[in-house]
Amino acid sequence: MLMLYFIILVASSLQDISAFSSSNKSTITETTTSSTTILQRRQFLSSIISSSIIIPTTIIITSQQQPANAAVRDPKTGILLPSVGEIESSIPQPWDEDDNPFTSLSDTVSFSRLDASDDKIFYAEPRFVEHVDQQAVESMTSYVTDRLLRNGDSVLDLCSSWTSHIAPGKLELKRVAGLGMNAKELEANTALTEWTVQDLNENKHVKLPYGNDSFDVVMCQLSIDYLIHPLEVMKEVARVLKPGGKVAILISNRLFLTKAVGLWTGSDDIEHAYTVGSYLRYCGGDFGDIKAEDLSIRKKNGKERVIVGDPLYVITATKL
Repeated sequence: MLMLYFIILVASSLQDISAFSSSNKSTITETTTSSTTILQRRQFLSSIISSSIIIPTTIIITSQQQPANAAVRDPKTGILLPSVGEIESSIPQPWDEDDNPFTSLSDTVSFSRLDASDDKIFYAEPRFVEHVDQQAVESMTSYVTDRLLRNGDSVLDLCSSWTSHIAPGKLELKRVAGLGMNAKELEANTALTEWTVQDLNENKHVKLPYGNDSFDVVMCQLSIDYLIHPLEVMKEVARVLKPGGKVAILISNRLFLTKAVGLWTGSDDIEHAYTVGSYLRYCGGDFGDIKAEDLSIRKKNGKERVIVGDPLYVITATKL
């Protein structure tokens, strides 16, 4: 039964990779379903942590997947997409401290990856490409430039690359620091006033190379799914944020499958939003006002307003 489930999971992932590659040259994809309630999401996340097992390939297998309930399936990829409001409702209001899913966390289970080799190898060559489609890029740029950042802000672009999706000429920012994995990509990023190469997966006791209370905003774009120590990184984010500062984690369901953690590849978009919210709530970084927002482009299709193109979501929190 375990081997059968493994074959189905891999076959499903390969099918999605093939479908996505036909419409985008990036080798990134995600298999998604949909869940219905916050309780189910809590149970799902806890079940991955407590019941998952590793097989020799280090892919995560769990027998407690939640059933799919989404009403709309992407006609190009076959991916089930969240309905309007489901991403926003993924964040508990209020949070229940007894539901911390990371209390009995096993890093070797939930944060294992298909490719466990040194990330410096994977990111050695620069990739001057976008990892979502053009309309998602435009939505991300609009959100970052027009809603997230303000004139005079000091900004940290975490897991940065050749673009920070800050529209040129629209803002006068005090500081834009980029921290990423590839020097050539960072050097090409004209939005940055400074940059640093650092592997956030190298050491569980990660330390960001910035002083306390340094930034008004920390943003992380399409990269949280690759962090194998996300709680530790988010605690460091809180340290370098000024009181009242904001963190924004932008996510989609497109990814490098072999480098994403098992906790991520085994869940859907709604659970992704809840997972990121849980990182912020339970990292020990004193974050509040945790929210999720669906930034995806939608169009009317019968009774539904369905996502067209690549989805885009943001999870935000404020340092208390």
